[in-house]
Amino acid sequence: MIYIANPSFDDAEKDAVTDVLDSGMIADGEVVRSFETEFADYCGTKHGIGTSNGTTALHAALEALGIGSGDRVLTTPFSFIATANAIRFTGAEPVFADIDPETYNLDPDAAATVAREHDVDAILTVHLYGLASDLQPLSDLADDLGVPLIEDAAQAHGATYRGKRVGSFGDVACFSFYPTKNMTTGEGGMITTDRDDVAERARRYINHGRTGKYEHAELGHNYRLTNIAAAIGREQLKKLPGYIEARRSHAKAFDNGLSGTSLVTPGEPGDREHVYHQYTIRAPDRDDLIEYLADSGVSASVYYPTCIHNQPAYGGVDCQVPRAEEAAAGVLSIPVHPELSESDVAHIVEVIQDYA
Repeated sequence: MIYIANPSFDDAEKDAVTDVLDSGMIADGEVVRSFETEFADYCGTKHGIGTSNGTTALHAALEALGIGSGDRVLTTPFSFIATANAIRFTGAEPVFADIDPETYNLDPDAAATVAREHDVDAILTVHLYGLASDLQPLSDLADDLGVPLIEDAAQAHGATYRGKRVGSFGDVACFSFYPTKNMTTGEGGMITTDRDDVAERARRYINHGRTGKYEHAELGHNYRLTNIAAAIGREQLKKLPGYIEARRSHAKAFDNGLSGTSLVTPGEPGDREHVYHQYTIRAPDRDDLIEYLADSGVSASVYYPTCIHNQPAYGGVDCQVPRAEEAAAGVLSIPVHPELSESDVAHIVEVIQDYA
């Protein structure tokens, strides 16, 4: 079976973890500090704050911005539920705007309309599938409204917008290092920001609101990253450019191989570089295609079959997002990870061509 994801490790990660185990300092410590600095440098930001996962990164970032009860945060309904959950964890409520059907990201025009209708207190955009949102109009909108812009970059490590890496545009950005992501720490997350005040509050929040060994200025959580996870992350970060190159190469082969079919393949606007966390296509008979792929030894998955506002946990949320709902009904993702061989890619193309 050709799996939808396949984390890649070698002796570098194993040796790095062994070094941490041998040191006895396996929880938060200097290895985390090094990883934070290296990841912030990679993104082009002043600060990096390691967290236990992408969801805690989002929650801590929102808390650090002062988002709380009674606030409204504009975001996309077409994402993993953690995006909206993190908003609710603060006591705020998500407000959903529709997506651009070509990129699957927030549509800036729809966002502007909804933001003004609902008098939102922040904008949280998601760089879905590894493609940056249209950040300039969203940044302009946030500036016009006087609200912060948050980037959910959980799927977009290394993606660029107008030559700059994501994670460096908003007031704050959040990444995930879950095993299926473009780089992993097993479990882990990262907050990036240029704002000293946000970085300081985020660091306190992920460490029980701590200001001294047993001094706590405010409520917080234990959302810390471990030295073990950071050791893996430091080695993965070195390999990330190669991982991105492989993903983009596979995506180009899929673009070429599927161009003669009726399937809708991913777009890549000229001002952005896609890093293909997922290679997502759209098919009118999606479930039949998934079954056909599985019978041919290819795993495919749907990200995401149900928009957030239609989840039971969000029952009663009122929004008009027909393009997001149409995408949820038709998208599927095929393997694009770096561990694919040329023959794997050729087989996936052949199977889909035969089906189409």
